[in-house]
Amino acid sequence: MLKVKANEKLQKIGTFAGTYRYIMMPELYTTLNQDKVIKEAALRSGINRGVMQACWDAAGEVIKAWATEGHSVAIPGLGSMRFGLRAKSVANVNEVKTSLIKSRRIIFTPDVDLKEELADTSIQITCYDRNGNEVKRVTSSDPGVEEDNDNVNTGGNTGGGNGGGNGDGDE
Repeated sequence: MLKVKANEKLQKIGTFAGTYRYIMMPELYTTLNQDKVIKEAALRSGINRGVMQACWDAAGEVIKAWATEGHSVAIPGLGSMRFGLRAKSVANVNEVKTSLIKSRRIIFTPDVDLKEELADTSIQITCYDRNGNEVKRVTSSDPGVEEDNDNVNTGGNTGGGNGGGNGDGDE
């Protein structure tokens, strides 16, 4: 079950400026460290933990090497990742230079099975008023609509899917 919180917040800009609205965002879980993931994968696969660690390390090195060479790299059971960037555009070819690149990013595209599993996962929403008091809890086990966005990247956005470009131009 995915947990979501809806906090009542004062809107300062836009159509609803000056009014309180409930803003939903995923509840952040703890980050599972690599050791815990390795231990669980070894347990589920029946493979020795040391062998699993060696495989994990090797796969990570291969993914890093190929992604930094410009390949889109498949991550089995999850999707694929590729290099992307944000850059300014220029009108004259003589103005093209690396300083126009403002950020380099990793773009992750989940595979269809992962997206379907996410769409079929139930959601629990806990609503909090402007004082931080819980005022309502909603649970849904029916499939929701998941975002179909191939331009999602990783990052610290609290709103779930992060917008991002495909790295093919000005953003």
